[in-house]
Amino acid sequence: MIDDLKGDESWRMFRIISEFTEGFDKLTDIGFAISIFGSARLKPDNIYYQHAQDIAQRLVKDGYAIITGGGGGIMEAANKGATEGNGKSVGLNIQLPHEQLPNEYQNLKLEFRYFFARKVMFVKHSIGYICMPGGFGTLDEFFEALTLMQTEKIYPLPLILFGSEYWQDLYVWIKNTMIKNDTIVSSDLDLLYMTDNPDEVVEIINKHREWKKLKIAESER
Repeated sequence: MIDDLKGDESWRMFRIISEFTEGFDKLTDIGFAISIFGSARLKPDNIYYQHAQDIAQRLVKDGYAIITGGGGGIMEAANKGATEGNGKSVGLNIQLPHEQLPNEYQNLKLEFRYFFARKVMFVKHSIGYICMPGGFGTLDEFFEALTLMQTEKIYPLPLILFGSEYWQDLYVWIKNTMIKNDTIVSSDLDLLYMTDNPDEVVEIINKHREWKKLKIAESER
């Protein structure tokens, strides 16, 4: 029985390695990419679904690939906008017992069994995060990126909370409670934005891309 358990763990290790290998291989050449997160439960008549679709379409026209979790709701909207804009529409799908059904608007689709392998792909291949209204998964990706930047494990990238009515209380709590109690410092929020304006989203992303290009050029000298 113990040998069987060891064997299962060994095969699990190989599955994990294969997910990283496939992800790195397929995403290497997608160029500058933006990850868009949000609830899988929002329908096409929801205003945030419509904004996600519009923002994704604008971004691909500016040369970005769009990465989502591959499911429905906001993820579907972003992939749809990217596809309709004739851009790269990436879905990092996860195997779940419910809710996660791949949407039809992905032109590059990957399947993951492990959340942590999937999260690495978001971080490694994105130069910006857009968080539409969402649940625990959206918050998980948001705070993961904040933590990695705070601890200088990744280069800075803009984190955009879209929808002030939805995000306002969280934003205020971070500023008025966490900073006030010295659990974070104000500079930790330098790359955190909140907006209701799609034009501002594109402007923030484009400005960061120019900074990123400059850093790449400096590193190659």
